[in-house]
Parts: sequence; structure tokens; C-alpha cells
Amino acid sequence: MRIRKLAALTAVAVTLATAPGVHAQPASTAPPTRPNSQPPPVDLAKYLRPRANPQEDVDYKQSTQCITSGTGDRAIPNKPWGQMQLRLEEAHRFATGKGVMLAIIDTGVNADHPRLAGRVVPGGDYVETERRGVFDCDGHGTEVAGVAAASRDDATGFVGAAPDAKVMAIRQTSDHYKFEDPAKVDSRASAGKVDTLAKAIVVAASDGAKVINISLTACAPPSEPSTGERELQAAIRWAVDEKDAVIVTAAGNIAQDSGCQGQNDNQNPQNVNVVASPPWYADDVLAVASMSENGAVSSFSVWGPWISVAAPGEDIVTLDPAGKGLTDAKTNPQSGQLSRIQGTSFASPYVAGVAALVRERFPDLKARQVMERIKATAQHPGNPSGRDHKVGYGMINPVAALTAELPGESGSAMSAAPTQLMTTLDPLNPPDSTPMIVALAGTGTGVGLLLLTLFIVHTVNRNRARRAAVPVRRSAL
Repeated sequence: MRIRKLAALTAVAVTLATAPGVHAQPASTAPPTRPNSQPPPVDLAKYLRPRANPQEDVDYKQSTQCITSGTGDRAIPNKPWGQMQLRLEEAHRFATGKGVMLAIIDTGVNADHPRLAGRVVPGGDYVETERRGVFDCDGHGTEVAGVAAASRDDATGFVGAAPDAKVMAIRQTSDHYKFEDPAKVDSRASAGKVDTLAKAIVVAASDGAKVINISLTACAPPSEPSTGERELQAAIRWAVDEKDAVIVTAAGNIAQDSGCQGQNDNQNPQNVNVVASPPWYADDVLAVASMSENGAVSSFSVWGPWISVAAPGEDIVTLDPAGKGLTDAKTNPQSGQLSRIQGTSFASPYVAGVAALVRERFPDLKARQVMERIKATAQHPGNPSGRDHKVGYGMINPVAALTAELPGESGSAMSAAPTQLMTTLDPLNPPDSTPMIVALAGTGTGVGLLLLTLFIVHTVNRNRARRAAVPVRRSAL
């Protein structure tokens, strides 16, 4: 039975450790020529660093106990609603992600989980260099990898979005490590900085990742971006255009400990209250919002004009990062409390997995064409523009993304906004209409015969009555 306690959201999107300092300069009014919802133009020459081997930039030390299993490897019998809603098993008739490298830039990935066995590639580690990314003290990265790429669990039917994709594990952040600066200048309560995220993107793209998932989001009031943010922006643009990598990122979660403490609920979406990074760089990423089982945007999902699409992000079932099975809950190491797994962090890997499916099925498509295909085939909101600043172009539709024929896709220039296609996700278990059709056909035949019988009887009786009413004429003798 799923845990539904409304405890602190310990499994929501991990934020960059330097969230308050991501925009290091004091908040200032954006130039009048650019809405504060839009970043400045990319400057590749000034901000992009060359590739360097991943390594910790300070001597982080583990500060708290690593996570423990939330379920104890007990069976979780029901398939996740998100898996069924997206009809992933039907999508896997067309592609499974085979041959595609999917990078998970996160808290690392525990490579020994049976559902990932043999498919995890060490990508590097910015927390403990020697771990190489295949150790996950937080559990978040393994959970994300499970949604994106876990192989099928025959006992439950659970499967990740791209079950045959290779996973490149890069550990960039951790809430269980800290750095105490002897000089008291650069002490860090947790591991990870925006500049190491930029480096990780460059490494992932350079080492062959064709899809990169970033379930890490930092929020701050609108301001001119710091040097680190400009470097992140440049790394993203370079990875997409020069290395042909699709970059997928979580929209961010409203939570007291995430930096995303405000919502963009003002009437003008171009004049935002809070900026979420990396989703802010919408020209070059797929920014993913979270939706609930009832089809509404999740209450914690950060809005913004940069939102591209949405995916399931509540009541998540995924790999148990501290066990060998599955989990639908997370244990707080300090309090022992369980909390359900939810957040835009887990909506993002659904989209990253689908991007891997598209890359397998359409190997000639460029990264931007893959992103446009996913947006064009999504379930567009019912308004004139076909999108909004809560769910973007709407819930992704994997089967449509793998089967639709898009006009102008064969190498021609892509439009700024994707052509809207009318697609639909049919009911999860459509009823078999054959018995009803047969029953109705039989009923119709019976009714017809009954009516015909009644008509004949009525006609015969009427004729008899008429004959009885006519006087008998006797012939003259």
C-alpha cells in the first residue's frame, strides 16, 4: 500500500547546493528591453570552459547517514499509474532505448541494482572523485535512473521509460556531504555548485550522451545571472548544437528548503516572481512540469513561460536505491519518517526516457528535432495557443512521439513553435465492445422479428374484421 503521509517532501527535486548563490549578484531589475522571464543571449566564447576530468573541487566530507530502504524490498504489486497513463509498454513495441546513452547528472547511481545491471557507465564524480558517479548516498539519482531506464520487473510489471538505454552516472551534488573551509570563506552545507553542473554537462556530451537528464533546480528572484550561470547557459547551448545532446530538466518544486519559495502566479507570465535554472534556458532544454493522476498540474510544480511539457510526478514507484527491489516511499535517515516519492525530479526522467526512445527510432533526427517532436505530440492544453505556463505543451504522449508523421521534419528548418497535432491518450483499459455489439445486434434482430410478427397479425385481424362487416349479397333466383 502506498505511503500517503503528507510529510516533508524529502523526495522532491534535489536543488543545487548553492541555490541562494546561483545568481551571485544582488537582485536587480532586468534591462527594459528584455522581460525578466528571459535570460540574456548566450555568449559561448566568454563563458564556456573546456572539458576537464570530473573531480571534487574541495574536500567534501560525509556529514549525515546515507539513506536506507523505504520498503525493505517488499513487493509493490500495482503498476505505477504514470507508466500506464503514458502507455509505456505499448511504446516499447517501437523502441526501448537500445544503443542510446542517457546521462543522469544527479547524486550518483547505485550501479549494482538488478534493474540497471550491466548498463551503468561511470561518468565522473564532483563529490568524491574516486567514486566515479556510481555511488548514491542520497538515493535520488538512483530513483531518477529507475524512472528513466529500469528494466522490466516481471513480478510487478514495473518498467522504466527506456529499459534498454545505457546510463551514464555523474554525481554532481549531495545533501549528505559538506565542506568546512578553514578560512571560513567557502564553507558549504552540502556538495555541488552551479559551475560543476556546467562542467558535468560538457563531460556528458563529450563522452557520448545523446540525452542528458538534470533533475536539479535552483530558484532565485529575477536578476542578471552570475558568471556561473552564464557558464551553465553556454554549456547547455554547446551540448545541444555541437554535440547533438537532448537536455531534459525538472521544472523545480515549491518547498521551503529548495529555494523555490514563490510561485509565478501573477497574470503576466513574462514578468515572473522567481526564476528556475536550468529551466530558464528554454530555448535549449525541455523543462518538465509535474502532473497528478487526476490530470491537474501538481501543486508543488513551479510555473513559468519556460515550461516545455509535463509528465507524471506524483505517487512514484521506482528502484529502491538502498535495496534490490522497488520502492514507493523514502525514509528520512534522521527521523525515520516515510514520505511518498514525488516531484518534478521524477517527471523529468519520464521525458528523458521518451527522448531516448525517439533517438533510437529516428536516429537521423537532430537534438532540436527530437525536442520539437516531443512537444508537438504532447497533449496540448485546451486553449487557443495550445500551451500554457503551467504544463507547457501538456502531458507527453510517447506512442504519438514514436509514430506521428510531422510536416517538415525531414531536414527542413524547424519553426519556433512546433506544429500542434491533435493526439490523445486513450483510456488505460478500454472496454471490449464486441460483446455489446453482438448483444445489440441480437436484440435488434429480435425486435425486428417481433415487430414484423405484430404487423402481420395486425394486418390479418384487420382484414378479417373488414370481411365480417361487409353485407352478404344473395344472387336472384
